[in-house]
Amino acid sequence: MKKHLLAAAITVLAAGSALAQANDTLAKIKSSGAVTLGVRESSGLGYTLGSGKYVGFHTEMGERILADIQKQLGLAKMEIKYQPVTSQNRIPLVVNGTVDIECGSTTNNMARQKDVAFAYTTYVEEVRIAVNAKSGITGIKDLNGKTIVTTTGTTSVQTLRKNKRADGLTFKEVMGKDHADSFLMLETGRADAFIMDGSILAANISKSKNPADYKVVGEVLSVEPIACMLRKDDPAFKKAVDDSIVRQIKDGSLAKLYDRWFMQPIPPNNVKVGLPLSEATKEAWANPNDKPMESYEVK
Repeated sequence: MKKHLLAAAITVLAAGSALAQANDTLAKIKSSGAVTLGVRESSGLGYTLGSGKYVGFHTEMGERILADIQKQLGLAKMEIKYQPVTSQNRIPLVVNGTVDIECGSTTNNMARQKDVAFAYTTYVEEVRIAVNAKSGITGIKDLNGKTIVTTTGTTSVQTLRKNKRADGLTFKEVMGKDHADSFLMLETGRADAFIMDGSILAANISKSKNPADYKVVGEVLSVEPIACMLRKDDPAFKKAVDDSIVRQIKDGSLAKLYDRWFMQPIPPNNVKVGLPLSEATKEAWANPNDKPMESYEVK
C-alpha cells in the first residue's frame, strides 16, 4: 500500500513540475538548453531565404532577445530552433508550447490577449492597399466591384469588412494562404488589390520581378501595434523579453537594425524596401508599452 501511495505521490509531483515548467519558459530553456523561435516565411518583418535560413527585422531582433536571455540564464550554449508559423497557426503553436516566443508580424489586440501575452511593441503598422501601378485605383472607394485579396488569419480581413460596411462597397473577397500567395494573386491579375500591413506590401513589392509595376495607395485603414508573442501567465519570461527590447532601444541597436532591413538593400535581390521609421513606431520606442490595437486611433 505504501509503495502505491509513494508511486502516486511521485506521479503527482512530476505532473506538477511539468505543469509549472510549462508556465516557466526560462526554466524550460535552462533545463533543455534550447528555445523555439516562431518565424515567418514571407512577412515584411521576417522571411526565409530557403534552406532553413530565416532573416528580417523581427527575426534578428528575436535572436538578440534570446542572446540576452542566454546571458541571463548563464548558459554557455543555447540552441535556437526555428519554427515557421502562419497567420492561422501561430497562436495555437504558442499556446500549446511548441513555440516559446514568436517574433513575426502579429498584431497585439484585445481578442488575442485572451489566449496569449505580448511583449513591448516594436513596430507600429499601418494597413494599406497595394495595386498595379496602372490600375487607376487610388483609395478604398475605387475598390467597388473589384476583387480584393488579403491573407487568411490576419486582422486585415476584419479591417476590410469594417470598411466594406462603412462605405457601402461591393467587392469580391479572396484569401491567400500566406502573404506570398496573396501577392501572387495581385501579380497574376486574379486580384485587383492586396490589403495588408504596409511593411508586408512594401517588402513583397521590393522582392517582385518588376517593383515599379506596383504601388501602395490610399488612406491608412488601421493602425496596429506589432509585437513578439508569448505564453500567458509567465511574467518572468515576459520581463526578460521586455528588458531586452528596452536595452536594444536605449543602446540604439534596434534603430540600426531597422535601418539595415528597411533602408538598405536586403537579400535575396539586394533591393531596398525604402520604408522610413514612422512617427508611431518612434513613439512606441520612446514609451515602451504593450497596449493593444484598440488603444490606437486612425488619424
